[in-house]
Amino acid sequence: NDPALAKLQALRARLGRPLTVRSAYRSPEPNRAVGGATRSKHLDGAAFDIAMKNHDPVPFEAAAREAGFLGFGSYPRSGFIHVDLGPARQWGERFPVRETAFAAETPVAREVLAESRTMKGGGAAGVATLGAAGVEVAQNVLAETQSAILPLVPYLDTLRWLFIAVALGGIAVTIYARLDDWKRGRR
Repeated sequence: NDPALAKLQALRARLGRPLTVRSAYRSPEPNRAVGGATRSKHLDGAAFDIAMKNHDPVPFEAAAREAGFLGFGSYPRSGFIHVDLGPARQWGERFPVRETAFAAETPVAREVLAESRTMKGGGAAGVATLGAAGVEVAQNVLAETQSAILPLVPYLDTLRWLFIAVALGGIAVTIYARLDDWKRGRR
């Protein structure tokens, strides 16, 4: 759907960072399999489900409206916002407000180092570029980890009690085994 793709590109340009599209065109059978609406805009290629792992949902939605999208569905537990070409409507619960804002996009370190006049003279550039690439990999891994953990935040209290219960179960099994050994004369 060329108009939808043009609006998606306009949205990307407005935001100035990549979009992770989790779903776009879907044929009828996969649409039914994921529980999509019978008249879903995904069937026309006029809808996109975009991950919010590297976007703040509030400015994202404003930029999407400016780009010409009319339909919006929020799915904070799954970590994405659905945008489509219309009609104008909105559904789903809003994303929670983030306690900390996203950090500003920094230029890729290896590119900055590669252009550095200081580093261009000798083998130091190669070593520095490799080190910077390692730092970038670590940053990407941490960003991915954060995006994987964010959907679990509402459940952290429940998960804490689950981990405590598992730990107590492990302690109980250990105590039982030690008592059993003691009764059998094994120390």
